[in-house]
Amino acid sequence: MEFWKRSHLCGDLRLSDSSNRVTLSGWVRRRRDHGGVIFIDLCDRTGLTQVVFSPEAGSDAHRAAQELRSEFVVAVRGEVRPRPEGTVNPKIPTGEIELFADGLQIINPSLTPPFPIEDEEELQEEVRLRYRYLDLRRPSMLNNLRLRHRVTARTRQYLDGEGFWEIETPLLTRSTPEGARDYLVPSRVHPGKFYALPQSPQLFKQMLMVSGVDKYFQIARCLRDEDLRADRQPEHTQIDLEMSFVEPEDIFRVVEGLVGTLFGEFRGVEMERPLKRMTYAEAMLKYGSDKPDLRFGLEIREAGEIFAGSGFRVFRETLDSGGAVRGLAVPGGASLSLKQLDELTEFCRRAGAGGLLWILFREGGGLKSPIKKFLSEGELNRLRETFSCSEGDCLMLVADRPEKAAEVIGRLRLKLAADLGLVPKDRYEFLWVVDFPLFGYNPEEKRFEAVHHPFTSPHPEDLELLETDPGKVRSRAYDLVLNGTELGGGSIRIHREQVQKQVFSLLNIGPEEAESRFGFLLEALRHGAPPHGGIALGLDRLLMLMGGLSSIRDVITFPKTQKAICLTTGSPSEVDPRQLKDLHIALAAPPQ
Repeated sequence: MEFWKRSHLCGDLRLSDSSNRVTLSGWVRRRRDHGGVIFIDLCDRTGLTQVVFSPEAGSDAHRAAQELRSEFVVAVRGEVRPRPEGTVNPKIPTGEIELFADGLQIINPSLTPPFPIEDEEELQEEVRLRYRYLDLRRPSMLNNLRLRHRVTARTRQYLDGEGFWEIETPLLTRSTPEGARDYLVPSRVHPGKFYALPQSPQLFKQMLMVSGVDKYFQIARCLRDEDLRADRQPEHTQIDLEMSFVEPEDIFRVVEGLVGTLFGEFRGVEMERPLKRMTYAEAMLKYGSDKPDLRFGLEIREAGEIFAGSGFRVFRETLDSGGAVRGLAVPGGASLSLKQLDELTEFCRRAGAGGLLWILFREGGGLKSPIKKFLSEGELNRLRETFSCSEGDCLMLVADRPEKAAEVIGRLRLKLAADLGLVPKDRYEFLWVVDFPLFGYNPEEKRFEAVHHPFTSPHPEDLELLETDPGKVRSRAYDLVLNGTELGGGSIRIHREQVQKQVFSLLNIGPEEAESRFGFLLEALRHGAPPHGGIALGLDRLLMLMGGLSSIRDVITFPKTQKAICLTTGSPSEVDPRQLKDLHIALAAPPQ
């Protein structure tokens, strides 16, 4: 059956189209029978038009309209008319008109959908993902997809204007595990050998700089076999770029221009440039996080000097063993109940600390704390001054290893801000976090690990420390942070073979292993590699924040669950044994 070709989209018609004959196609969202006159809301991705079927307009069309149900696919012909007085709907663009139909074609019926295709309906995510093709019909989800399209199109336009070339890199590559686990793809042609799906185009884009490309970008698919959460998926998309003969400031300028353009055009947000800069050390000290949320106060401060000779043994012994005492003042926090304080103490314990100590500075000068009797008047005065505590405030303190104290008080800061309603809406606080350490020390394995990745350049001022004190070497890495979320990270890369080998050695990657895993990169560095650097912005996270959403799954067409399952297609799944035979693979799966 040939279907009637539409003349307009469902969201196009306006009062100026009155008296015109048109044909619309779409899905029946609602059907209402008002005493013989049938109304439907006909929808497509552009919006909806109210369609009226009256017996006097066309008996065949009216009779067929009685069969219509939710989500039938239909084509409708008729005349555009102004809505009768008192029935105008100002909430929708087409609310001043309706289509008086005299022809109806049912193109395809539909089963009763498992949920109403309405934005106002609260739906279980499992159901939404099982019927994702229906979930995507919802106006809010279509808006998310439209935003994604517009952002990627504008990104391409912007970077093209900055002289970048869009270049695709392979999806089947060599396994070079340096972060999350690789997804492996067995080779049929080469039995026993495997490709890996790329965690990022990192090594390819560095080799493109050796190739003289100068400025590269890619809207890149990246795949990582890692544990999932609300802002992480096994396959995600990056705005990936790399530049030659650059310093960090050159990359900052390009990225700030891109992000400022996107937020300005699509969200009306004026981004002040240049963005704030903060060192990693300052971020960890003041906010307990390398991706600090600057939309509220609750700044963390160091209290170790105050308790260095304290009569409170727990703090003194922590400090004597190389630990730290970190705290923050909660304005008005003296009104917190003992039950609330106990819950916050338990929160800190679950986060890995020994607990939480608090001091309530009550109105009128009173003070309440489980450690009150251990504190001298001088210590209390110094605490008030250090943390700018006033009457009615609460001071919260955590003592532990410096890294653990920073992490726990940082997590407590975020919880307090959320619980006390301190996080403002519609506010965007961007900043660059810079001067990350090049290495982190793994005490369990007693070795250094790369904080970003092993191709990150050491800070030029710290090159000598690679020989004497690697733990103090700063990297030329940088992260772009927005409202406590890392939007992207990058670095100036190592472009000299000798430095790269030195870094590999400190990461316990010996010469033979380095050649085996990264020999193609080392060989490229021997052939005239220019100084270069870049960044990868998480497109999904960017869209999530632009859309005011809480999960990146809402900006991905067919996402996985937190167990890495696609509920729409039922993957991962078993495969035909013949496929395994062709790949020379025998399964030894653990028992269920």
